[in-house]
Amino acid sequence: MEPSYKLSSGHNIPLVGFGTWKAETTLVGKAVEAALDAGYRHIDCAAVYLNEKEVGEAFTKKFITEGKIKREDVFITSKLWNTFHKKQHVRPALERTLSDLGLQYLDLYLVHWPVAFEYSSDDIKTSGSTQEFVSIRETWEEMEKLVDAGLVKSIGLSNFNVQGLMEVLSYARIKPAANQVELHPFLSQPELKKFCDKNNIHLTAYSPLGSGAFVDNQEVASIAKKYNKSIPNVLCKWAVQKNFSVIPKSSTPSRVAENFDIFNFTIDEADMLSLDNMDKNLRTCDPAKFWGVPLFN
Repeated sequence: MEPSYKLSSGHNIPLVGFGTWKAETTLVGKAVEAALDAGYRHIDCAAVYLNEKEVGEAFTKKFITEGKIKREDVFITSKLWNTFHKKQHVRPALERTLSDLGLQYLDLYLVHWPVAFEYSSDDIKTSGSTQEFVSIRETWEEMEKLVDAGLVKSIGLSNFNVQGLMEVLSYARIKPAANQVELHPFLSQPELKKFCDKNNIHLTAYSPLGSGAFVDNQEVASIAKKYNKSIPNVLCKWAVQKNFSVIPKSSTPSRVAENFDIFNFTIDEADMLSLDNMDKNLRTCDPAKFWGVPLFN
């Protein structure tokens, strides 16, 4: 049985999920179907990926049309985009996501970034990225109301550093259950892990393959060969053995299945240490580069 982690909210998050970032609208539905068929029971979505309607069609097919998988057996995450941080925009943004995904509730809803953009319309494609200063407290208090309303089971954050987490913890009525950040052996963020472990905030690792940058890494390849596994298998298994959940992505059905095939081996202590020692603080998703916001510097 796939391992899971019990969140502070009391709900269990499966440790291997399927990511939908950068998944083309023409391919993402089939990829999600392949993931569910392969055994994934954790699907990671976001409004800004602009593919939630297609993901929702896959959910409808699997949960209703075929009916072999129950909605309640799949952990589904989505994220509040930067344009919708003001209190009047939070619930409508979630309701659009639920409509697109064809769902009555989410298992986990995250504040996607600790950065707010000016609101111009509900259409993310035309909303732009002009920064606006909205307190995270204003946003978080509206997130808490979504739990009260039964629209989401757990709430959390994404791309938050320790300072940001400390701020939210100082006033949160419902504490963040998770923080989704870039994590892999080349950016292992041990101090963030220590803080989150101490405060019972689960870490989800996005870009576990460095957005493809590490799939040919020879250091990891030498470890993978020892276990007769692929480089993505080793990178994902490293995350799971750290007690992170991990959300690899692919639009190729065979790779979708292969990325899930990590439950029949264990990386030994020496190899885990070797992977840990690869840490170079190498960030492949850096808002300093695409928005000019040095969140992590």
